Amino acid sequence: MRKLVQMGVFLLAVCCLPACSGNKENNGQKQEVEEKQKVKTALSSEREVEQIEEYTATVESDVKNNISSNAALRIKQVLVDVGDVVRRGQLLVQMDESSLQQLKLQIENQKIEFNRTDQLYKVGGASKAEWDNAKMQLEINETAYRNMRENTRLTSPVNGVVTARNYDNGDMAGTNPILTIETLAPVKMLIHVSETYYPQVKKGMAVAVRVDTYGEEEFAGKVSIVYPTVDPNTHTFPVEITLSNQDNRVRPGMFARATLTFGVEKHTIVPDQAVVKQMGAGDHYVYVYEKNGTVSRKKVEIGRRLGTEYEILSGVEPGKQVVIAGQNKLADGAAVELVK
Repeated sequence: MRKLVQMGVFLLAVCCLPACSGNKENNGQKQEVEEKQKVKTALSSEREVEQIEEYTATVESDVKNNISSNAALRIKQVLVDVGDVVRRGQLLVQMDESSLQQLKLQIENQKIEFNRTDQLYKVGGASKAEWDNAKMQLEINETAYRNMRENTRLTSPVNGVVTARNYDNGDMAGTNPILTIETLAPVKMLIHVSETYYPQVKKGMAVAVRVDTYGEEEFAGKVSIVYPTVDPNTHTFPVEITLSNQDNRVRPGMFARATLTFGVEKHTIVPDQAVVKQMGAGDHYVYVYEKNGTVSRKKVEIGRRLGTEYEILSGVEPGKQVVIAGQNKLADGAAVELVK
């Protein structure tokens, strides 16, 4: 009897196994369906986009003059200070003239001596060599006097502002300039542009310049010099931009951003929510919804941000369903559920 009971229990357990197995399979299939990631999509489009590049640079004065004396003289008086606005021809520094006066007296004595030698030479009382030597010494000192005179009264060669002063009254002028004068109108900035744009950058080309000091306010600039060679290491070429700066608001040393426009091109446009940046890298991706209900992970090159959209330079074509919500747990080839 006991054996019959055990046999019955065994048969009952065996009969239940297929049913239990079937339930597990059904539960797995149900769970698999439920685990499909829900996503929303939007259609990528095509649009003409201005090709704009922004470059940063430091503003420089168009002309920078170092005021110094070529003669080893003592400074009698510096007539201007840092920040002073000066005009072309204005006296800036008066050097000590005692050495100049001594040289002037020496020249006057040499003139008398030369006239005496000249009279003697005419009557045969002096040789040609003596006459030549007296004349040469006089001319040397006259030239030295003119140079010293030019270096005792130092004037400004340009209209500008004093940006540096290195000596005080009574100092002996050394190797450093006494003053530095810089122009404020115009000012310039030097940027380095990719060689791919070389054919498009022309002298006189309009440039929009923003200076960090003035926020988003734009100043009108223009390309003044396009350098003729390309740096083989960086594959860029220098471009000089000039701002008229008639109101003197932009000052040398300010940080500026120059925007150049290189025409328009048709590119793919996607919502900004579609672009996913890879953590720890600079790569960007877009998930594209395919007809078979899966998504493809596409590496893209992004261009300009256009409000709530991105310009896509490569990686996704127009007319594609791009995922704009639900990308967090997606992987390439994953099956998804499309929701409105």
